[in-house]
Amino acid sequence: MRKRKAKVFRPTAFSFPYLAVTLIFVIVPLFLVLIYAFRGANGGFTFENFRLVFTDKETLRQLGQTVGIAALSTAICLLIAYPVAYVLSSRPFNKMAILALLFVIPMWINFMLRIFALQSLLTVIGVKKSFGAAVIGMVYDFFPYMLLPIYTVLSNMDKSYVEASTDLGANPALTFFRVTLPLSLPGVISGVSMMFMPIFSSYAITKMMGDMNTTVIGAKIASLFENQNYGDYGYGSALSFILLLIVLVVMLVGSVLTRRTAKAPSKGGKA
Repeated sequence: MRKRKAKVFRPTAFSFPYLAVTLIFVIVPLFLVLIYAFRGANGGFTFENFRLVFTDKETLRQLGQTVGIAALSTAICLLIAYPVAYVLSSRPFNKMAILALLFVIPMWINFMLRIFALQSLLTVIGVKKSFGAAVIGMVYDFFPYMLLPIYTVLSNMDKSYVEASTDLGANPALTFFRVTLPLSLPGVISGVSMMFMPIFSSYAITKMMGDMNTTVIGAKIASLFENQNYGDYGYGSALSFILLLIVLVVMLVGSVLTRRTAKAPSKGGKA
């Protein structure tokens, strides 16, 4: 009898509530979006919604601008976050976690309040609503998502690799590019993924800080679902589905790159 009770109460049973919530609030809504994507204005099955996505010039322009804003904002954040994380994880600062916490504290404030504050500051210094202002808003809002993964990897990195490189005669620059940078790539990839993907759906920042010509595809989807026209639901669902596919591809590429970079040091060690 005891063995039977042990089999009934398995640790995996605690995952059932999470699976139920995921099924109801994630899988089912995504399935409904997929159904709407293949339904026309008359309720019949159609590919017209997907055809419009790839033929409408305005949609393609917004999609390209979304990719451009996401790529530029991610690149700027990476160029700023990596040196900051490198300094914070170095010996003089690695025991002062409060310094890293200072970059996280703004995340405790509602992001709309942060954007309002940044917008007021840019107005004072004479920066008007534009593509550049929207990029500044993205960098300001998503910077911690780039900093923290890189900082965590650099802080937990085995410093004996750096010491061994120095003992073998490598200068600091060679040690950085041959040892530190390759070992920190998982954090870089994680930071890029965590920042690049949310920008696709984060349209509030571009709406508040961008001009009339600066829009992301998320704003297009929101406007389609806000309309009462049934046909717009299908078009918005098709756009959402394609956006989901882009995000999944980015996640898959990031996962593959992370696995490869994680295996690289072990292979080098065996050699």
